[in-house]
Amino acid sequence: MAIRARYAKLALMSSTAARRLCILLIDDNPADCLLAEEAFELYASQVSVNIIQDGASALAWLHAQAAQQALPDVVLLDVNMTGMTGFDVLRTIREDAECHHLPVVMLSHSDNERDINRAYELVASSYLVKCPDFLGFVTQVDTLVRFWSQVRFRRQRHLLH
Repeated sequence: MAIRARYAKLALMSSTAARRLCILLIDDNPADCLLAEEAFELYASQVSVNIIQDGASALAWLHAQAAQQALPDVVLLDVNMTGMTGFDVLRTIREDAECHHLPVVMLSHSDNERDINRAYELVASSYLVKCPDFLGFVTQVDTLVRFWSQVRFRRQRHLLH
């Protein structure tokens, strides 16, 4: 029986490992969303990106995904948004029993030390200042995809042991 359970885990792992990295991007700036769409398009075989342009809608989407056990692997969250700021969204995610464990990367044009410190006080996984040129941003996306793909792989491998 233990062998059967181990093979079931391995089958689950191989089907999950084949799944693309799932990213939720929360950003209210249409130009930044378009830039991100273009940059992530280069990684379409490795990554699926859902873009939501306001905090309240993103939180509703996350709750729906949690109910289906289909949360994203990582959330990219803009700091400066109208309505709910990125800090408000991050605080809500960290206070939510179903979503508090999600990796959240703050992705912002702001390099203000106060913003960076506040993000980490609210337990952001990391803070990334958006590169102003497209080529630089693509390099950031490449690094992000590589890192979070490896993290997801390590989490899956840990499940086997």
